[in-house]
Amino acid sequence: MDVMIHRFAAAARAAGLRIATSEVLDALALLPRVDILDEAQFAALLRANFAKSRLERARFEHLYHLFFHELREDLHASSAPVAPHVEDFRRELISLEPPSEALSAIADFLAADPAAYLELLNSLQSEGRGAAGGPRGAGANLGGLVRRLPVLRALQRAREALDGFLAANRSRIHWETRRDLERHLAGRLETARRLLAGEDPLRRLTPTPLPAVTETYGELGRTPFANLSPGERVRLREAMAQLVRRLRDQTGLRTKARSRGLPDLKRTLRGAVRTQGIPLELRFRRRPPRKGRIVVLCDVSGSVWSTARFMLVMLYALQDCFDRVRSFVFVDAPHEVTRHFDDHEADRALTEVLHDPAVPYGAPTDYGRTLRLFRHRHLDTVTKKTTVIVIGDGRSNYGNPEEAILGEIRDRARRLIWLNPEPEAFWNSGDSEMRSYAVLCNEVRVCQNLNQLADIVRNLVL
Repeated sequence: MDVMIHRFAAAARAAGLRIATSEVLDALALLPRVDILDEAQFAALLRANFAKSRLERARFEHLYHLFFHELREDLHASSAPVAPHVEDFRRELISLEPPSEALSAIADFLAADPAAYLELLNSLQSEGRGAAGGPRGAGANLGGLVRRLPVLRALQRAREALDGFLAANRSRIHWETRRDLERHLAGRLETARRLLAGEDPLRRLTPTPLPAVTETYGELGRTPFANLSPGERVRLREAMAQLVRRLRDQTGLRTKARSRGLPDLKRTLRGAVRTQGIPLELRFRRRPPRKGRIVVLCDVSGSVWSTARFMLVMLYALQDCFDRVRSFVFVDAPHEVTRHFDDHEADRALTEVLHDPAVPYGAPTDYGRTLRLFRHRHLDTVTKKTTVIVIGDGRSNYGNPEEAILGEIRDRARRLIWLNPEPEAFWNSGDSEMRSYAVLCNEVRVCQNLNQLADIVRNLVL
C-alpha cells in the first residue's frame, strides 16, 4: 500500500497537484489508523493530506477516480494471463519508429503508470506562458488543438499497433486471453483519449443544482432579454427601477438597524460611574456599515450583451449599496469601462461602451487570453472584500480556458459568481468551457430574463 500511495502522489504531482514530501509522509503515518478496505476512509485520508483548496479537491477527485478505479489492476482470475502480454505490447509500442515522447507516455499509461502521460497533458494546459497575453489573431484559438494533435496521432498509432499486435499473436495467445487483452487496452486508450479531450465523467454525473427562481414578474419576467419587443423593454425598465428603489430602501433600513454595532463594555462601565457602578445604560460601538466591492467581467459578444447591459444598469443604479463597482468588458482582452458609468448616465454609458474603439468587437472570443491579461493587469482590484461577477457563455472558440487563473481569482475574492445567459442544457456542448469553470465558482446561475436577474441582484445586495 505504501508503494501505491507513492505512485499516486507521483501521478498527482505530474498532473499539477502540489504535494510536498511531508504530506506524503503524513499520509503514510496515518495509514494504520484507517481501514484501508473501507474506501471512504482511505479516500478521506488521501484527500485530507493532498487537497488543500477547492480547486485542488476537484482535481484530486478526478485523479483518485482515474488512478484507483479506471487504471486499477483487475483482481479477478482472468487478469493473470493478460498482464505479461500488456508488458509485451508496451515494449513493442516504445520500439516503434519514429520514436515519440507521446507514444512512450501512452505506453506507460497502458501499463498503469499514468505519471508521464499526465505530465504531458499538464504541459499542454498553459498557452502563452512567455507573454502575459499569449497569442492573438485568427489562428490563436487553434493553439490548443494544434498542441494536442501529436498526442491524438500517437493514440491513433497505439490503436493501430494494438490491432497489429493481436493479429500477429493470433496463434500464440489464446482467444479468450486475446479478447480480454483487447478490451483491457482499448478501455485504457479510450480513457487516455478522454483525458486529452478534457472530459471529466465525475462532473457530468454530479451536476450542481441551480437555485430555484422566484416568479415575480409573470410573463415579462420569463421572456429572454434577447427576445423583448420595444414595448416590453419599456415595461422592463420600469420594473427594474421599482426593484432598485425597493432594494435601496431595504438596504437603508438594514444599515440603520445595525449601525449601533456590538456592546462596548469599557464605555458602559465608565458611564456606570455616575450611577454608583450599576450599568443602567448600555453603550455600543459605532461601526460603519459594511459595503462590498463589485468587479464585473463582462463578455460583450453576441447574445451575452443583451443580459450584460441590464446587469450593468442595475449594479450602477445600486451603487449606494456597494463601496465600489468596477466594470471590465472583453472579447479577447479585458478593458475597463468604469469611467463611462462614472461620467455619464447608464444608457449613454452603454452606448459609449459599444462604440469604444479600444474594444475589438470583431475579434474571436478568447476567455483564456482575457483571464491571463486580467491577472497581469488588474488582479490587484480583487481582494477579500470583492465579489467578482463574470457574465458570459464560456464559449472560447476551443482556446485554452485557463481555469487555473479563474481559481486564483476565486481564492483572492470574497465570492465568485458566474452568470450565463445560455440554458444549462447547452453549457457543455461545442466550444463551451463551463464544465471547467463551473466547479471553480462559488455560484453559477442562468441569467437570461428579469426573474432570474432580480433574484441574483436581491441575493447580491441583501
